[in-house]
Amino acid sequence: MSLERTASRPTLELRAELLARVRSFFAARGVLEVETPALSAAGVSDPALEQIVATARALGERHYLQTSPEHAMKRLLAAGSGDIYQMCRVFRDDELGRWHQPEFTLLEWYRVGWDDLRLMDETAELLAALVGERARRVERLTYAEAFERALGADPLGPPEPVEAALRAAGVDVPSGLDRDALLDLAFAVAVAPRFDPGALTLVADFPASQAALAKLKPTEPPVAARFEAFCGGLELANGFAELTDAGEQRRRFEAERAARRAAGRDVAPLDEEFLAALESLPECAGVAVGFDRVVALAAGVDEVAAAMAFAHRR
Repeated sequence: MSLERTASRPTLELRAELLARVRSFFAARGVLEVETPALSAAGVSDPALEQIVATARALGERHYLQTSPEHAMKRLLAAGSGDIYQMCRVFRDDELGRWHQPEFTLLEWYRVGWDDLRLMDETAELLAALVGERARRVERLTYAEAFERALGADPLGPPEPVEAALRAAGVDVPSGLDRDALLDLAFAVAVAPRFDPGALTLVADFPASQAALAKLKPTEPPVAARFEAFCGGLELANGFAELTDAGEQRRRFEAERAARRAAGRDVAPLDEEFLAALESLPECAGVAVGFDRVVALAAGVDEVAAAMAFAHRR
């Protein structure tokens, strides 16, 4: 492994300009900038994420580098902070490739009293201010509509039609995939690649099984109050109308921990302080934006490493 200097001087200048635009955007809207710790004795349970373990002798126990500032920021919200945002470094193990680095910059913000659709509109406004022409034309569709357009199959129904549509499209579908793994495969190889590279695509109403920390909408079938933003097939943002039910969040965490345990993966301690704070969390919506990807798009470079001063290489 090596740590290489990667971004050009013009790209670093653009990056600094985009950081200034972010701060101006939120200052004009009265959203407070905050900072929260990168180290935590608790960890995430999301099976899609792997944390980096850090040993801190002064703290006397195993710690984890944050994959997102979400838990700490929600504790601030529960304490009455009001609307807040943060630009910070986050860390995720097992992620290194064209659009992934094990450490990267995340922009995350929360709006009190907002729902996912209102925050989706603000996300589009910010991305247009940062990326320019490629984000000014916006297409909005639901997760189900995206699947219907790409595969002619309903992702909210039985999985067999989705699998059949993938095989008919020549996709090699591994045996034994559960429903969510199948949907993730379909979205990655057949749905997202069809998004317009010259527009911002906003996808809402994900399956209830992919709610993560989002609340559910009382539709039939229920869907998650979750959205993602894409430029072409590249994901830029992931947002929720936040779940405020501590008991339901604990149930989801325990289910994820059981899945990790069954797969022989690390199971970090639950963040009990976060779960306690959920009891006081106001109705709100939050979103995380991969800032380095945004810089790459604005700079016209074809990998996230070229948008960073230094990048990790194999």
